[in-house]
Amino acid sequence: MQHGLRRPVSATIPPLKSLLSHPIPPPPAPPPPPSPECTPKPSLNLQLRILLQPILQHFPHPSSYAPIFQFLTRHNFIKLGQQAHAQIVLHGLQPNAFLAAKMVAMYASSGDLDSAVVVFDRIDNPSSLLYNSIIRAYTRHGFPEKTLEAYARMHFLGLLGDNFTLPFVLKSCADLSRVCMGRCVHGQGLRVGLEGDFYVGASLIDMYVKCGVIGDARKLFDKMIVRDMASWNALIAGYMKEGEIGVAEDLFERMEHRNIVSWTAMISGYTQNGFAEQALGLFDEMLQDGSEMKPNWVTIVSVLPACAQSAALERGRRIHDFANGIGLHLNSSVQTALAGMYAKCYSLVEARCCFDMIAQNGKNLIAWNTMITAYASHGCGVEAVSIFENMLRAGVQPDAVTFMGLLSGCSHSGLIDAGLNHFNDMGTIHSVEPRVEHYACVVDLLGRAGRLVEAKELISQMPMQAGPSVWGALLAACRSHRNLEIAELAARRLFVLEPDNSGNYVLLSNLYAEAGMWEEVKKLRALLKYQGMKKSPGCSWIEINGKSHLFMGADKSHPQAKEIYKFLEALPEKIKMAGYIPDTSFVLHDISEEEKEYNLTTHSEKLAIAFGLLNTRPGVVLRVTKNLRICGDCHAATKFISKIYEREIIVRDLNRFHCFKDGSCSCGDYW
Repeated sequence: MQHGLRRPVSATIPPLKSLLSHPIPPPPAPPPPPSPECTPKPSLNLQLRILLQPILQHFPHPSSYAPIFQFLTRHNFIKLGQQAHAQIVLHGLQPNAFLAAKMVAMYASSGDLDSAVVVFDRIDNPSSLLYNSIIRAYTRHGFPEKTLEAYARMHFLGLLGDNFTLPFVLKSCADLSRVCMGRCVHGQGLRVGLEGDFYVGASLIDMYVKCGVIGDARKLFDKMIVRDMASWNALIAGYMKEGEIGVAEDLFERMEHRNIVSWTAMISGYTQNGFAEQALGLFDEMLQDGSEMKPNWVTIVSVLPACAQSAALERGRRIHDFANGIGLHLNSSVQTALAGMYAKCYSLVEARCCFDMIAQNGKNLIAWNTMITAYASHGCGVEAVSIFENMLRAGVQPDAVTFMGLLSGCSHSGLIDAGLNHFNDMGTIHSVEPRVEHYACVVDLLGRAGRLVEAKELISQMPMQAGPSVWGALLAACRSHRNLEIAELAARRLFVLEPDNSGNYVLLSNLYAEAGMWEEVKKLRALLKYQGMKKSPGCSWIEINGKSHLFMGADKSHPQAKEIYKFLEALPEKIKMAGYIPDTSFVLHDISEEEKEYNLTTHSEKLAIAFGLLNTRPGVVLRVTKNLRICGDCHAATKFISKIYEREIIVRDLNRFHCFKDGSCSCGDYW
């Protein structure tokens, strides 16, 4: 039995040989005709025997078999189809193009593409119908190159495509981003008058959208006299892909009738463009009583990343409950999306539970990569390596994303040898060529361990030009290990590669300030001012009772600002008694130590943590997200806060998760 196909109903339909050996009995005298709605349909057995009647009467002709294969295709009876094919061979018949088209369709719909191709290749005078069958087969089985090759041969033979041909060809053009080929097919469709066809028009819009030519898609859309829902949906998805949210919203509002694809396209587009609240709001609208449309599994997979973006764990849990309520607890795509959401909302245990819910044979590469990346981002390198090894034992081939997660996990956990070994195995054992991002991970791996010279040598040996991610990893490592010489080298490269990134100037400025080189600090600040660049402001947010609260550095706009700052004024003395020593190297201004210590207390993550402590009962886990890397002083202070207030505090910064508990961090201070 082909994987994923229905089992032939052998108990209902006997073997073809048995059907051929029993003629159809003459019908009895007809009774009075019942009303049409009460007339029972003949059984599948009888339907097939009626179709076999010409063969039973011993005058088989190739065309006599065509309705048989059409019937078998409709009911997916592959075994009977193979027997019928054998009967044709035994009778010494040569299928014509019409019969071959039905045979190709039968084999392809049953998952046997090889047999479909064999039948197609044996026909000397193919027809448009036969080419339609093989083009459809190639497209449905994921061979867009083969589809375009077949269409080119069809065109060469002078056979015209029709409204069944072009949608499959255009889909293949879209899959391969062959916009030039798509335009040629568009022109051929115009010449035979097919542009006004619903399916062809929608396929053209979809092709132009997926090839990134949204202007051509819109021109075609505006010319259409009658637009089907697929055309509206394709254009909405295209504008969302281009980041033109307002245009997509306008189209959505103008639609007279919307289907689940329309709603999902909007939710997915909001999520992809970082508009998490809008995505969640539209999803909530679908859940309201009286809503014309309810979410399906694709909608759920589309909205879950919005929960991850806004760290909305409780909302994610409610969506999880909804998915279970509509029977999606065994859907592998939903469980994979849930695992990713929980991992990014700081709940690694729930992420692993969702991953374990997926059947072993249902865990595809995306599911394994999701879990490897989850462990890596939480600094659990050993677990990431373990999952990777389980994946290999399951027979799943890793890809570039797998190794990004694996190398990142090794880097964040100090697994130097394991990381280097896996990097070396990428191309030699797994046939995955390292990319710039993988080299950046290894530079980070060596840099965190203080092996800066080796990291610099690796960059010089790269087979491609080192990009900002590589030099940025080296500069960050130099900041951690206070190596000014290599830092200046990395910074000079970064100033050329990304001149508008103020973070590189700030990192080098940090090093100059720590070395007391205030003249160099002033030069960098003057350069930043001259170029009109500003340091990205730090901000943190925390979810309390399902609502997110945002804090900027030194922010006093929050309604509870007075209580927060009063709490923070008393905090330093409390944590100093437990052993905390302020690290004023993270304050760059040449000011007094007292002022530096005060500036440290107003960092955005401290404001968010203080708000969380003030507004939750003892024992509740605090989950904070920060847009930048957590500073060393905040990292040290949060360890002491977790101990004094007996709280688990999870901080997700730009690079990873930090789980503070009982005075220590899950990163082991290796960050």
